[in-house]
Amino acid sequence: MSSPQKLRYAMVGGGHGAFIGAVHRKAMALDGQFELVAGALSSSPERARASGAELGLADDRNHGSWQDLLADELRRPAHERIDLVSIVTPNHVHYPVALAFVQAGFHVVCDKPLVHTSAQAEELVAAVKKTGTVFGVTYNYTGYPMVREARHLVHSGALGQLRKITVEYNQGWLATAVEQGGGNKQADWRLDPARSGSAGTLGDIGSHAENLAATVTGQHPAWVCADLTTFGAGRRLDDDAQLLLRYDSGARGFIVASQVAAGLENDLRLQVSGTLGTITWRQEEPNQLIHSPVDGPRRILTRGSPWLCESARRAGRIPAGHPEAFIEAFANIYLGVVADIRARAAGRAADPLAADYPRVEDGAEGVRFIEKVVESAASERKWTALAHSAGLNG
Repeated sequence: MSSPQKLRYAMVGGGHGAFIGAVHRKAMALDGQFELVAGALSSSPERARASGAELGLADDRNHGSWQDLLADELRRPAHERIDLVSIVTPNHVHYPVALAFVQAGFHVVCDKPLVHTSAQAEELVAAVKKTGTVFGVTYNYTGYPMVREARHLVHSGALGQLRKITVEYNQGWLATAVEQGGGNKQADWRLDPARSGSAGTLGDIGSHAENLAATVTGQHPAWVCADLTTFGAGRRLDDDAQLLLRYDSGARGFIVASQVAAGLENDLRLQVSGTLGTITWRQEEPNQLIHSPVDGPRRILTRGSPWLCESARRAGRIPAGHPEAFIEAFANIYLGVVADIRARAAGRAADPLAADYPRVEDGAEGVRFIEKVVESAASERKWTALAHSAGLNG
């Protein structure tokens, strides 16, 4: 049987000096499912074309703007067009690019946070429903095999009734004034409200924390009490966040997101406790999940083991004991997108285990969460309601 044809994709953003674009390209190349054929890789037409040339894009598909990219794709016959676009720009560009490509009928994968406002998010959700396109959001930590095992343990009832949901995400790269002097491209746009949005660290890594907790537990908080702090002198956005959460189920939660934790690198930790036990996972040791039952010895579960759930086993590529991590997790998100695209093209429903990826609705939930946390931090009230919008969950 012949292998399926690779899906053709274009990338918007991700050129010279961009960290995440290269990660996406490597992840998409990992399983041989994608081919980069077009792009608009920078907001500067000159840098965009130079970056595209380095990646081997043909001159007629190497564009100086995303508008030119979209117009060119629409001019082409259907068999030559891209199958999807990957959006890896600063946050403020997500909305116009994603909406335009969805409305034109193209599948989309977009980095997080999805957009700046819940109104924009709802418009994207509505557009995706109208066009029937696939729309993935790269909350990449949900692609780790042991995160999927953690989700399985929670949903199987192994922890009993949940009581405490804790996520800590600590980095130290903003502990000093790295943005001064204009030499750090990442700090430059992430600390700019016009490009980053209403939140800094909360939007950058706090959004990952919220999505990780929701993905593993299947629960969204109903109330939040938030404290956002800016430690860096002259910064206009938060660089530290502490959130108390209450769930309708009775569970309590706590999220810490900081980029001023001096000396720390990418210290993301998840802990979920219930009446029957606790699970603990660390991103810096991603191939292990610790399960501590109330009535038995602590277990260290490892990636690639035959007793893991099918979802966790599918997410691994090599035998146990060989570490897998960040790029593979991204690749698992893209594999979910591929499975959904191929199923729809064949006129069938996708296998839920194969099409396992964060969707536009998850991205919209994250945007609404950020808005409410910012509102809570500015309020004198102790608790702010996180009432779900029918437009995001209907």
